[in-house]
Amino acid sequence: MKNYDVAVVGGGPAGIMAAIHAAELKKDVVLIERNDSLGRKLLITGSGRCNLTNTAETSEFIEKFGRKGSFLRSAFKSFSNKDTMEFFKSRGLNLKVEDGGRVFPVTDDADSVLNLLRSCLKEAGVSILYDHRLSHVDVLGNEDETSFKLNFDNSSLKAKCVVISTGGASYPATGSTGDGFRVANELGHRILPLKPGSVPLKTLEKWIWDIQGTSLEDVGLTFKRGKKKIASGEGDVIFTHFGISGPAVLDLSLEVVSALEKGEVQLLMDLKPEIGREDLEEELLKEFEKHGKTYMKNFLKFLMPNRLIPVFLELGDLDPNKTLNQISKHERNSMLNILKSMPLTITGHLPLEKAMVTCGGVSKKEINPQTMESNICQGIYFAGEIIDLCAPTGGYNLQEAFSTGYLAGDSAARSDE
Repeated sequence: MKNYDVAVVGGGPAGIMAAIHAAELKKDVVLIERNDSLGRKLLITGSGRCNLTNTAETSEFIEKFGRKGSFLRSAFKSFSNKDTMEFFKSRGLNLKVEDGGRVFPVTDDADSVLNLLRSCLKEAGVSILYDHRLSHVDVLGNEDETSFKLNFDNSSLKAKCVVISTGGASYPATGSTGDGFRVANELGHRILPLKPGSVPLKTLEKWIWDIQGTSLEDVGLTFKRGKKKIASGEGDVIFTHFGISGPAVLDLSLEVVSALEKGEVQLLMDLKPEIGREDLEEELLKEFEKHGKTYMKNFLKFLMPNRLIPVFLELGDLDPNKTLNQISKHERNSMLNILKSMPLTITGHLPLEKAMVTCGGVSKKEINPQTMESNICQGIYFAGEIIDLCAPTGGYNLQEAFSTGYLAGDSAARSDE
């Protein structure tokens, strides 16, 4: 039975980074992947373009993870977003920065990222086992040191330290089926309830069926229950056959998912967030005077996609065949109301397996943030999405994977010092 210094379970971004760094520290490292290839989920991030990280300051990174973000301070210090960018650039992959500080490879292709990581694994001398699904871990303790036996369907191996980086439970086709949670639980760790993060939302209104595939750019979103605001932001939205998706929806969905546990949530969409209501009314009055003989249905083409116009007219109880010089003050107010707060009722969300990120997981209270080592079982380390952490889209979650992977690999490699 082969005996390694460090065994890394899970060949996603966190596991790959852990394996590379531990091997660079001259340790005998094995990377264990249940699929027949590495990084399947990495290949679909950023719509296949791979949003590697973000240029934001560390303080903003921490804020993106909410109240739990301070746990990552040491990980981000050990391997920051600047370190990530330098890691790839120094190895020949040029990067570019887009809106919101999102960092992508200039190739716009996640394959180029994965190919580079594969080369790094090979160069560092990491052994890779494919098609190995971990069934359970045996703790082999003696007076001098603890080691582990990793058991698979038809084989096993031993390691002094184990990094568990098996991902979450979203997109199970990529291999993220929650195995790591089961193994961690068997080792004595508490698993906090799993919830979808960055997930499309379902709506009560059926008119969305008629406009599925229609997208809106830079709209304002405010989610409320009664008078209480749950979440708000701006960005792009797309209507689907079940409700709404798009970057703005995904970014705010975590708070909405939690709120939905108590019932429906109201969404108000601002189609013109760049202008206040009074200024918008003034602009409309000028347009009405200038184009008085234009029919309402034709005028609305300048304000929204064609497929949304019938919905807008119905919601505002507006006559499409009235000319602008026939519009009453009441009708104009109705227009303003819908333009600034188009209503939708959020009734639910797609299941966890359709989410981009898994929220919940191994409790941070049972992990040492300085090392990523378990407080429950010495010699076990955690990295990536398996930890109870999640942030909006924008490169933050992938940076968390790289940072915690690097720190876990570093700590495991130095555990005998």
